[in-house]
Amino acid sequence: MLGMFKKKPLTIHAPCRGTLKAIEEVDDEVFAQKMAGDGIAIIPSEGLFCAPIDGKITQIFETLHAYTIRGAEGLEVMVHIGLDTVALQGKGFTALASEGDIVKAGESVIKADLAYLEANAKDIVTPVVITHQASRKKIVKHEGEVKTKETIMELK
Repeated sequence: MLGMFKKKPLTIHAPCRGTLKAIEEVDDEVFAQKMAGDGIAIIPSEGLFCAPIDGKITQIFETLHAYTIRGAEGLEVMVHIGLDTVALQGKGFTALASEGDIVKAGESVIKADLAYLEANAKDIVTPVVITHQASRKKIVKHEGEVKTKETIMELK
C-alpha cells in the first residue's frame, strides 16, 4: 500500500554534450572528495552550458565559471565549468541568463569558449554537483557519452 505513494525520482540532466566521468576522478580535491557535494563530471565537447534541472537560477558567479539552480523539493545543483577557471576572471565566458531567472532543463545559461579554456585553465572537466539534495538519499549516476538534457543522475 505504501508503494503507491513512492516519490518519482528527481532527474538531473546533462548541462552540455560530452563524456561523463566519476566525480572522484576529478583532479581537484574539493570536487573529488565531495566537499562541495556529490555529483558527476562531464568532459564537455561543446561550449554551451544549460540548466541541468527545472528551477530558479540562484547564483551565477561573478566570473561566470559556475552557476547554481534550485528546483523541486529544494534540490540544488551547481555546474562548475572547468577547474581553476575562476582565475580567468570571466574571460572566455558569456552569460546567456541571469540570477533569478526561472529556467527549464536544457535552457542555455552560459556560453564558454572551450578552446580558450583548454589553453588557459587547469582542465575543462565540468563538475555537476548536488549542493542540496532535499530529502532524497540515493543518487544513481549514469556513464558514457551524453547529449545536453539527457539524464546523468537520478535522486531516489
